Amino acid sequence: MANLSLYRRLLLPGALILGSMAAGAVARPEPAPPSADAAKRSPFLGKWELDLTRMPATYGPPPRQVLYGFEEIGGGRWRTTVDITAQDGSVRHMAVAYRPDGTLAVNEGETSEADSAALMLATPTVLVMNLARNKMPGSVRVYTIAPGAAEMMESAAAVDDKGQPFVRNFHFRRVG
Repeated sequence: MANLSLYRRLLLPGALILGSMAAGAVARPEPAPPSADAAKRSPFLGKWELDLTRMPATYGPPPRQVLYGFEEIGGGRWRTTVDITAQDGSVRHMAVAYRPDGTLAVNEGETSEADSAALMLATPTVLVMNLARNKMPGSVRVYTIAPGAAEMMESAAAVDDKGQPFVRNFHFRRVG
């Protein structure tokens, strides 16, 4: 599977020994093959910060900071947290614990944008999030991990106050 091979290269840089040792060089043991857990580790896991220098022109005044966190919480479940710090220093905190298989999950924390979600890991580097509020559609977000796993892009699709659909891209950099 080509994607798995690329996935392993992204997650385990330096795990391959290339070339042969020069004469007289000290022999080093080859690293052990990655464990099944390491091979399955998603590149989404960790902390991400919004790159405010690349905000869409149509967004309006940017927040002071946006942090996303993705973590495994056991039993095949993940938890995603979002902290949006406004220019005045106030923080909107949202979180959702879910199975990344497209099933319903209830949001925790601030719910002005969504009170429920369904998330699906479509491929190792693509996560789809469907948000709803008061049992009505909200927005759809598609998260894509760039080669190298240091950047993530969010494509957010919704409908504006005039009923017109739009899509905006947001760029994140890994911070943890």
